[in-house]
Amino acid sequence: MKPSIPKGTRDFLPHEVARRAYIFNIIQEQFELFGFSPIETPVLENLSTLTGKYGEEGDRLLFKVLNSGDFLRKADIEALENKNSGALTPSIASRGLRYDLTVPFARFVVMHRNELVLPFKRYQIQPVWRADRPQKGRYREFYQCDADAIGSESLLLEAEFITLIDRVFSALGLQVEILLNSRKILSGIAHVVVIADRVMEMTTSVDKLSKIGWSGVHQDLQKRGFTQQQCQEIEAHFRLPVDELGSVLAGDPVGAEGIAELQTVQSYLKQEHLHNALVVDTTLARGLNYYTGCIFEVRATEAQMGSILGGGRYADLTSVFGMPGLSGVGISFGVERIYDIMVELAKFPESLESTLQFLLVGMDEAALEKAFAMASSLRKLGITCSVHPDIQKLKKQLKYAHALNVPNVVLVGLEEDPNLLVWKKMEDGDQQILSFEHFLEEVTR
Repeated sequence: MKPSIPKGTRDFLPHEVARRAYIFNIIQEQFELFGFSPIETPVLENLSTLTGKYGEEGDRLLFKVLNSGDFLRKADIEALENKNSGALTPSIASRGLRYDLTVPFARFVVMHRNELVLPFKRYQIQPVWRADRPQKGRYREFYQCDADAIGSESLLLEAEFITLIDRVFSALGLQVEILLNSRKILSGIAHVVVIADRVMEMTTSVDKLSKIGWSGVHQDLQKRGFTQQQCQEIEAHFRLPVDELGSVLAGDPVGAEGIAELQTVQSYLKQEHLHNALVVDTTLARGLNYYTGCIFEVRATEAQMGSILGGGRYADLTSVFGMPGLSGVGISFGVERIYDIMVELAKFPESLESTLQFLLVGMDEAALEKAFAMASSLRKLGITCSVHPDIQKLKKQLKYAHALNVPNVVLVGLEEDPNLLVWKKMEDGDQQILSFEHFLEEVTR
């Protein structure tokens, strides 16, 4: 059998895992610096928890998990015979792989409401799954790094998230644009164009603007039943500068509130020195159903890649789980795309290539035992080391050390004096002959 993995998934070699950990650690450090606490939720969620939260397109991308045992025993026979997968699914699958970390978080908050102090700030670093078509920067299994603050309507939280985003990408050495908009502005435009009952359809189409351009958006809108005139009016409003759009939306309570909220967020940030550009972009849509207020997106300026962060305000996501009126705001880092960009731009520190500091080599069986004991002494000092388990020619041992990018090799068991060792530095070939006690003194120094 030829080994393979499912499309849209990846294996990671040791140096790749080290690079990913580098990203995770920087993000986690900033999360904790801003007062977020870690939680975890299960890989599997009930489909009733997941469906209806991500829009029509999101529901199609959910991975459904067949019921345990004989999953056809309770199947809808009529749906099965008619090959109606939509009608069949509820009878054979009641669980699914989580699509994101936000909806499970809303469920978590409601289930643990008596154990949490509001406002509650959490972060979560776990994998999610989407039955998407694999392509550059888009995978079926990928990690998200989420942070949410729930239980407050204060726009100070939006400003805080923008600051956090800026600090993370600055620490990673990436130049980005932080895009900001409000779903209320999108609703206001829909009201002005007299399509208030079709905000989500308009938003879903406009969300594709960066990929398909305005002509593509027009085609998508017309497929949904919008008239050519409505398409033209929608585009005209989105092309207006923010100040002019604010004047147009002044008579619409929802749209005007959206403009005012952006101004408040910007006011909080006046004293904050951001390393990256903050851009108000009224075409930013974020197609997920649960966003209701400010929305965020981040795009790299040095590489061709889609969004590498998304997020926004959700006013009532917990209501579907029986806890209405709880507002929250959150962001999610697209770690897989960030990783790909950092590889492309060579942004990872060279020190990540190897965490092993010493390789100990025994020249014979007696020396191998001695090397094993030496390794224990080094590890007690917190020094990472490994003993090559086989007795081989020195040339082969050094080749192995070079392949692992180990900076130091210790040769144990010299013919001249078995109590001495050779400490060889791989970078410049410099070597010293020392006793083990003297070697430990040098290393600790």
